[in-house]
Amino acid sequence: MRRVSQVTVRKRLAFALLFGIIIFFIIDLRLGFVQLVIGDMLTDKAKSSWNREIPFESKRGEILDRNGVALATNVSAPTVYVVPRQIENPADTAEKLANVLDASTEKIYQHLTKKTSIERIPEGRKITSEKANEVRDLNLKGVYIAEDSKRYYPFGDYLSHVLGFTGIDNQGLMGLELSYDKELSGEKGSVQFYSTAKGQRMENMADEYKPPVDGLDLKLTIDSQIQTIVERELDNAESLYSPDGAIAIAMNPKNGEILAMSSRPNFDPTDYQNVSPEVYNRNLPIWSTYEPGSTFKIITLAAALEEGKVDLENDHFYDPGEVEVAGAHLHCWKSGGHGSQTFLEVVQNSCNPGFVELGERLGAETLFSYIHDFGFGQKTGIDLQGEASGILFNVDNVGPVELATTAFGQGVSVTPIQQVAAVSAAVNGGILYQPYIAKELVDPLTGEVVMRNSPVEKRRVISEETSKKLRYALESVVAQGTGKNAFVDGYRVGGKTGTAQKAKDGRYLENNHIVSFIGFAPADDPQIVIYVAVDNPKGTVQFGGTVAAPIVGNIIEDSLRVMKVEPRKDQIEKEMTWLDTPMVEVPNVVGLTKKEISELYVNLLIEAEGEGDKVVQQDPAPGTKLKEGSTIRIYLE
Repeated sequence: MRRVSQVTVRKRLAFALLFGIIIFFIIDLRLGFVQLVIGDMLTDKAKSSWNREIPFESKRGEILDRNGVALATNVSAPTVYVVPRQIENPADTAEKLANVLDASTEKIYQHLTKKTSIERIPEGRKITSEKANEVRDLNLKGVYIAEDSKRYYPFGDYLSHVLGFTGIDNQGLMGLELSYDKELSGEKGSVQFYSTAKGQRMENMADEYKPPVDGLDLKLTIDSQIQTIVERELDNAESLYSPDGAIAIAMNPKNGEILAMSSRPNFDPTDYQNVSPEVYNRNLPIWSTYEPGSTFKIITLAAALEEGKVDLENDHFYDPGEVEVAGAHLHCWKSGGHGSQTFLEVVQNSCNPGFVELGERLGAETLFSYIHDFGFGQKTGIDLQGEASGILFNVDNVGPVELATTAFGQGVSVTPIQQVAAVSAAVNGGILYQPYIAKELVDPLTGEVVMRNSPVEKRRVISEETSKKLRYALESVVAQGTGKNAFVDGYRVGGKTGTAQKAKDGRYLENNHIVSFIGFAPADDPQIVIYVAVDNPKGTVQFGGTVAAPIVGNIIEDSLRVMKVEPRKDQIEKEMTWLDTPMVEVPNVVGLTKKEISELYVNLLIEAEGEGDKVVQQDPAPGTKLKEGSTIRIYLE
């Protein structure tokens, strides 16, 4: 038998020991690597295979008016989730859930038996809080309620084209909801719990909560009180005239802030699925283009005054009722014409031949230069989607007829927002501002302003002096001309009527007009510009002064009161016609007795409150002008 030497044994033992140490070292390194280097990653992977995540939607930022009134907000709308492997009795659970959710038991059962880690129940999506509580009360194993919300518009169809709407996932689909979707959305959160491969909850591992990050609030330039007035007046116009459409815009002429914007037809943002895309995709105040008619004469007049081509009170013009230009006969709206008149009366009477004369004095190049400077033929840059740019003649192709028709607002195509921006520039001292509607983005938790839009001054278009002359001329239009129906006692209102024929297939339609009025007040220091256009009003004479002017007058009167602009008595006296109801100044009756009041001749009705004999208070205040037959209220001792 061969004997192994001790040296050999020692060598083998040393080798085995060394080999063992190396193996142990490798294992130790590996364990250290797993524990210290990739341990967190492996733990996360393990957790990801164990965890079940219930999402928590972030709160979408609110859309607010300039004073913080919510125009678009959120209401709680929880959603039902299930973990199929935790369901012990799918048939019984499906039946109970179906009863609460008013859904098909078969459909619910299909979701409960799917081979997924977690399943959202479509019939249980964005349910009411009451329904969610009913589901909780069932205490069904494997059934969870996730916090969710849906968009809510407190004022219904109010400002609908501007606000837009969101989809089922609270994603912005139209309007400001789409334009500012990223800022309004925020970031989702979740609750994570852990379960075994069989779906059983792992009680020894704590749930993990990742809070959602709420979206930013969007504050607008809109004044909800003025918006309410505008919506009311358009509703009244719809009821009275059954028009094909209607448009209204209110803007601060001093900085371009949109105070109100609306159009008809409109829609309820919460029910947009049942509305034609032609309705909700067209924000008419910025999208629609048409011939402006006589409201465009403001631009021609501004250019003529700035260029020194006319003296309103000393230059005269004779209007025979029509004018011939290069063989074309252009008519005045008044049959037989206005005869001899000053150019101030040309403006008051909205006399087409008179404006043809102003256009000829200016010439095509000069007139079109001003038209472009006032912003026509290009987008205003308002921060809303879908703005159109309008259509103008190329000045190289403008002949005598094109020059003449452009001067009184025919043959050009403009948008309502272009007209508001241009007229604001004409009356604010001569500065063209870019209109805008989004004022600030605000962190709802801290109140910090994250983004702020400031007024954008584009350019000066006319001088302060010209703007002052223009304001006076347009104030006289309302007091003594075609705009009398926009007159507001106590407030100096200026403005211009417009009546434009609608064209189809290259021809003008008969008895189908867009009638409009653009007004501003106070005339000596404009705080607001209002534009209203009514498309094909029925059952009335289709004139801007008849239909649109009184609407603008109502909006201006109520809006100025909202803006706390005090009435004054220094306005141009209104020229009365036989159609006008005479105005009566309210006398001071405080301190008078019943007998003394009965002997006081005044064509007003009196409504008394109280049992005494002497008047201690009256409403309205003395000096207020009311229409004959109006009622004043007196309070007796």
